[in-house]
Amino acid sequence: MNIRILIADDHHVVRKGLALFLQTQPDIEIVGEASSGQEAVQKVKELKPDLVVMDLSMPGLNGIQATKQIKQEQPNVKVMILTSFSDQDHVIPALEAGAESYQLKESDPDELIVGIRNVLNGQHQLSPKITAHLLNKLTQPVKKEPLLLDLLTKREREVLKEISSGKSNKEITAALHITEKTVKTHVSNILSKLQVQDRTQAALYAVEHHV
Repeated sequence: MNIRILIADDHHVVRKGLALFLQTQPDIEIVGEASSGQEAVQKVKELKPDLVVMDLSMPGLNGIQATKQIKQEQPNVKVMILTSFSDQDHVIPALEAGAESYQLKESDPDELIVGIRNVLNGQHQLSPKITAHLLNKLTQPVKKEPLLLDLLTKREREVLKEISSGKSNKEITAALHITEKTVKTHVSNILSKLQVQDRTQAALYAVEHHV
């Protein structure tokens, strides 16, 4: 049986070139073309293709929105994204919308044919470049935001701990064997580094972060 394909791309030359190439395959039939996402959604209803080759950047309803609508209304219709965007901000939303395949326009034409047949055989197909890009992003270590607490010196941490226990400056002076003037300096530094307004907020911060 022929694979019935609808091509959705807002560039006329791209649609015609792609149609001419795909029609060289004996088992592929181009049943229609669409120049916008909205037109693609409408033509899927009318033509019932097996697969839509979908561009992402189109006027009005874009490729991701069109894919989501098609998959909601015609869940048996497969969608192959064919675009020049390889970043995860486009890839992941397209896959979440229901696309079974994500290919790049720079891909080898023979790979595109293989991808189409694989999708119709129930496989999800990603361009090798896309797969490598996503794996690279996923395996990069997550950068942890430094805690404001890390900005405190050892002595400032000690003072903060005393503050969180409710002690006054005089009591901290006695507990840590330092002058009251030094305690006031440490308290001022603590408030500034923790970006809080007063001792109460500093104490709450200390409790929340188990000082």
